[in-house]
Amino acid sequence: MVDESLLKKIKAAQDAGASSASDADVMLMYDFVKQISTENEDLKEELEDMDIAISQILTDIDKKYWLTVKEGTLEYGEGDVDNPSFTMSSTLEVGAGILMGEVDATSAYMAGDITVEGNLQDAMAFQEIIELALEAYEDLVEDL
Repeated sequence: MVDESLLKKIKAAQDAGASSASDADVMLMYDFVKQISTENEDLKEELEDMDIAISQILTDIDKKYWLTVKEGTLEYGEGDVDNPSFTMSSTLEVGAGILMGEVDATSAYMAGDITVEGNLQDAMAFQEIIELALEAYEDLVEDL
């Protein structure tokens, strides 16, 4: 079961908008994605055969985060990850905006607001993970 206090914190962060995001909001979103990945069937299916390591760099605050998916299990943390499938770099506002569903990653990439180094197919798979998590989030916050 996704922690209700986590949902409330994310809702408050979303209500404030990506322009008000903090680095803690990024970790909240990763925590949510991990929690929902054990409950949501669509997300479980998406993660089942995935083996990726993601590095996210927030350039304006000099922060790095990582997320890995292997054998259906999702892990995340702050810092570097060994052998990332891709590295996504952006400002905090754009990075948090992607995770909170406020910014479309493809549009941000095309506009040059994010850079992606590495496997673009894995980057698109990451975006799918975020989209599925956000759909599940919307269903959960209806009940709050």
